[in-house]
Order: sequence, then structure tokens, then C-alpha cells
Amino acid sequence: MQERSSVAQLAQQLRQDLDRYSPGGKLPSSRVLVERYRVSPVTVSRALARLAAEGLVVTRPGAGAFRARPPAAAPAAGDTSWQAVALSADAAADLVPRTVDASGVTVSLAAPPTGVIEFNGGYLHPCLQPERAMAAALSRAGRRPGVWGRPPLEGLPELREWFARGIGGPGGTVTAAEVLVTAGGQSGLTAALRALAPPGAPVLVESPTYPGMLAIARSAGLRPVPVPVDADGVKPELLAEAFRASGARVFVCQPLFQNPTGAVLAPERRARVLRIAREAGAFVVEDDFVRRLVHEDAGPLPPPLAATDPDGVVVHVGSLTKATSPSFRVSALAARGPVLERLRAIQVVDTFFVPRPLQEAALELVGSPAWPRHLRALSAELKARRDTMTAALRLRLPELALSHVPAGGYHLWVRLPDGADESAFAAAALRAGVALTPGRPYFSAEPPAAHARLSFAAVGGTAEIAEGVRRLRTACDEVFG
Repeated sequence: MQERSSVAQLAQQLRQDLDRYSPGGKLPSSRVLVERYRVSPVTVSRALARLAAEGLVVTRPGAGAFRARPPAAAPAAGDTSWQAVALSADAAADLVPRTVDASGVTVSLAAPPTGVIEFNGGYLHPCLQPERAMAAALSRAGRRPGVWGRPPLEGLPELREWFARGIGGPGGTVTAAEVLVTAGGQSGLTAALRALAPPGAPVLVESPTYPGMLAIARSAGLRPVPVPVDADGVKPELLAEAFRASGARVFVCQPLFQNPTGAVLAPERRARVLRIAREAGAFVVEDDFVRRLVHEDAGPLPPPLAATDPDGVVVHVGSLTKATSPSFRVSALAARGPVLERLRAIQVVDTFFVPRPLQEAALELVGSPAWPRHLRALSAELKARRDTMTAALRLRLPELALSHVPAGGYHLWVRLPDGADESAFAAAALRAGVALTPGRPYFSAEPPAAHARLSFAAVGGTAEIAEGVRRLRTACDEVFG
């Protein structure tokens, strides 16, 4: 059983048992709870911490856990209705409403209920994360001189150099001076869009595309303009037309294993995309989010667009998070020319800097022998999971069209039958015990068809993938007949 599920189950059991104790009464010791419920000490500690956060128990170091005393009478509820006016009073002046819809992001961040198979996850399952290597790196980093001091605002020089080599390749087309360390890819994308486009401006986006990027754009008051993609990435002729029609000065893309389609920008399109953007006087924001989640059978990867861009067209965003842990939020922004100073200013205003202990831990991790071993093992495991899910879908769910099988990333993009209701399918899947991601949030305009994204990285293994697809058969029978 997953640790998260064990914690939730133990916490629920302890809630039910609290009535046995009077307010202020002492609960059994952690050792007794370990033996009684046959769980680990860590599970007991986390379950008690959850109850303490809920105000149900009080923990005292060295003394144990006690049932909390009833709270005093709750204060009268306030009246927050005035905020509706305050938040919308200036909306008439906004060319684009700046309300934030995070639903497309939270669907891949929220943990599903116990027993539900997580086909909607956007991060590696704990069994795929290099937990031991990260813990060792953090421990070594904690002993580095000055680790708790203030880092350079742009990031540690050694870490910037490491990112620069990864982006620019052995030819050194990107230098450390052109790199800023940021707190995760989402933070990097946010800084880039704020730096490159004023509120009310159009921004070209792939269609479909990452919902988190659409949320960033809309919350900044930008107008996402969709440009369709196919199996070879964005279509250059439509990109050029979108620049002409909209007057946009920014195009956001994921050239490698695009989310959600898994497409890789074809070699013959790469130079055309940069040329089209350059002729439009526009920037290309390259979200290189899963370069380190390549599958074992992928072959050589194309370099980042930034590696072949001497004119400063590309603003590159790369991250360590997807290949490590959702909490290992270390990423890089790379750019050249005057835009770099604007990016730096926004980074400083928003976050000051990425905490130095995390930067030092990143250096320790990527410089250790455990890092290439982790990437090799992850590459093999992701291929095995992709193959398992692909075979199971084609065998059990032929009505879900899978037109492209990617050689990298962590998910598959399937088209539902014509006329299908995505929401009804997602609800039926959840009733059957599977959480998945409907396709609608990936489109900035009306979608051409109903889709769903199925992740194979957030589950415990291939057996769970096979079971999840078996459960989806029940959902398909319910919704599609």
C-alpha cells in the first residue's frame, strides 16, 4: 500500500477512536500504535500530525499525543460579500479578465481518494523518485560552508554553468551569464510571460497545450491565441498566419514531447519556427519541461531551440522537477540580450532568489554518480510503463483513439468517440476507481474533439496501469454504451 494511503487510513481510524478518550486524555504511544495497526513509525507520526493540524489532538515532545479540548465558541462569521465589488470594480478597464482559473492545474496536483488509481498525476510516483540520492544530496549540501547565506540573485555560478551546458551543449552556445536559476518551471514561465507581453496583449500558444501556461497567461491579462499542432509539432504556416492576424510578439511552445500530445517538433520545422518568429519581431518561449524523461528507445534528442539561436529569439525554461520530485523546485531561465535584465528584475521582485540550500542540494545531486544512474533507470521504467499502457488501451479500449505514442514524457493523449462527453467520462472513470484528466482545459478555444490525458508515471507500477485500464473499461461501457 502507498504510504499516502496508509497515513489517510490510520488518521481516519484514529479519528473514530478519539471518542474513547476524554478531552486532554493521552492517546497510546507511537510504539503501541505501530504494533496495533501494523504500520511504520513514519506513518504514525504523519497521521498524528494530520490530526494535530485538524485541531483534534495536541502533541507534546517527550510526553505524547493527547485529545484536544473542545475549542471555545467560534466567533461570528464575518461578511465578505463586499469583496465581490472590490475584485471586479475595475474589470471594465481590463481587456482580458484577470481572474485565475486553476482547475486545469489542480487536477494534476490534487491527490485522488484512497484506492483510486492516479492516471491524472503530473509527477513521478515516489517509487520513481531518487529519494535516497536527494536525501544524501541535501545532507551534504547542509554541511557546505555558507549554505544558509544569501546566494547571488541570479543563482549559484556553478549551478548556472551546469544548466548552461545542458542547454547549449558541448559547443557552449549558452553561457552561465545567460542563465537565471528560478523556483520551478511554472515560476520561470510566469516570469517570461510577464516580461515579454503587457496586459491585454495576445500570446500565441500551441493547441492543445499545458493548462498551467494558459492559467499564467490569463492571470496576467494576456489573450491566448491557439496555433494547432500535429504529430510533428506546431504547424509553421499556421504560426505565421497567427502572427500576422494577431500582432502577437510571443509564442509559447514545448518542442520536445509536448504536453499533452507528446509531439516532437520536426527537424525541418525547427528553423522555420525561429525564422517566422524573428520576422514577426517576436520571442519564442521554449518550455523544455521533460527533456530528462526520455524513454529508453528514443534515440538521440534534438538540442533545445535555444542552442541554435544566436539572435536571442528564444527564452528557454528548463527544470529539474519532473525528473526528481514535485518539491525539488529548481529550474533555469536562459536568454540573451536586453530581455535577460528584464527577466532578472522580475525574478528579484517576485522571489528575491531561490533558497541557497536547495541550489546547493541540486549541485550535489547532479554532480553525484547517482544522477546518471537514476536517469538511466527512469528511462527504462518509463518505456516499460508506456508500453504497458499502450498495449492495454489497444486491447481493452479500442474506442479510445491513440494516434501517437511518444518516446518521452509521462502520459498518453487519447481521443474519445465522436460526440462523447468528457466530463461524464471522467466522472464515470472516478466511480470506477480511476482519476484522469479531461482534454478541455488543454485548449484555449473550442476543442476539435473530446480527449483525455492518461499519465503512467504517477502510479505504482505496470500492474497498477493494467488494473487502471481494466477499470476504464467499466467507465467506457457506462458512458459510450
